[in-house]
Amino acid sequence: MSGRSRKKGRKPQSRAYLRLTKPERRLVEEGLDRGDSCRKIAELLGRSPSTVHDEVERHRYVSSPKAQAGEHAPEEGLGDACPRLGAWPRCCNGCSHRKGYGCSRKPRVFYDARLAQKEADAVLSEARRGVDETEGSFLEKVAVIEDCLARGLSPEQIAHAHPELGRCASTIYEWTGRGYAGLSNMELRSKVSYKPRKHSGGGGRHASRHSPDRSHSAFCALPEGIRKGAWEMDTVEGRKGLDRQCLLALYHRPTSFQLALLLAEKTPACVEAGLGLVSRALGGAEGMRRVFGTVLTDNGEEFSDEAALAAIFGERPGETRLYCCDTMSAWQKGGCERNHSEIRKILPKGKGIMFDRLDEEDCSLLMGEVNSEIRGKDGWSCPSLRLLEAFGPDARALLDAFHIELIGPDRIVLEPACLVDLHRKEGKPALR
Repeated sequence: MSGRSRKKGRKPQSRAYLRLTKPERRLVEEGLDRGDSCRKIAELLGRSPSTVHDEVERHRYVSSPKAQAGEHAPEEGLGDACPRLGAWPRCCNGCSHRKGYGCSRKPRVFYDARLAQKEADAVLSEARRGVDETEGSFLEKVAVIEDCLARGLSPEQIAHAHPELGRCASTIYEWTGRGYAGLSNMELRSKVSYKPRKHSGGGGRHASRHSPDRSHSAFCALPEGIRKGAWEMDTVEGRKGLDRQCLLALYHRPTSFQLALLLAEKTPACVEAGLGLVSRALGGAEGMRRVFGTVLTDNGEEFSDEAALAAIFGERPGETRLYCCDTMSAWQKGGCERNHSEIRKILPKGKGIMFDRLDEEDCSLLMGEVNSEIRGKDGWSCPSLRLLEAFGPDARALLDAFHIELIGPDRIVLEPACLVDLHRKEGKPALR
């Protein structure tokens, strides 16, 4: 062993993590308070002296005068105020006038491990907020995202439909939330505040007008497989008190497929006429039985003729295929209610869309857009394809009868513009 004495302390070595840690910064402050040299502190940490010197110089904070308290010490002129500030230790730590008591020289500056760590963490956090893209590739990806958002697609659908972006849904949410390249949260439907629900003062349920064997309780008593495979039926209204026309919505729970049939009025006769079109498309009662095994409907006046509706759905003596929700309990057919939000992307409430000016072609386009929308809960397939998988020729008959086309994800427009542009192009009356 060499006669030369080894210096105490840890030997500096190459590090994968170059930043000083919080405990190391505390050791730096304690060494300064003791009056240790830069080299002694460096040996204690196993760092180079220049690392310690630069750490102290970068994180000196003014304590006096009070008007500048907490600010970074100025880079120049400190040596004129006190020799300790112009050379090591470059701060007032370790001075006999601890914390400046009895010292008339200003400014007084100290190294503070807590403030140094807080500042270092803030710098690291800010560095992580950037985008790991070249300017060109970033702008290209933002252009794709902007186009998809403008057509009503969600970040989840964008990430799945455009894997070439190499970005997940959370990243698209993040870019949008930070307003990168003009993106805005206003383009994200789910982030727009909903109006508070209005609650009736009664607080209780009204008696159902339907027979007990068609009640929601009877529906809940069915085997789980039958309930999960049911259809839900409801109506979608236009401008309240102005539009006579409305939509009859039929939603299939397993596939998320939704028929939207135009009704002249919200009456039992019009509902039966709309369902009659479905029955003819499927070849009559047997076709309705194959597709519409079980149906859960609203308790509205338009569905009050339960015998007529049951007959259309192919119900035979001694069986029940049609069931009704309790009054004031729309949540019992929650799938249909939630899927109305997809229809409302194209026919929003309070935007002046006139349902009375809709025609069958508009409904076909509406169903094509909504049922071509890929959804995560359906394994990133679209409702039209899932309906074809479930019902084969019967599903094809429905799609053909109501002219429902499969639209690619790059052509979907889940906005009123898809119908407004159609009316403008074909010279139809404006919808607004």
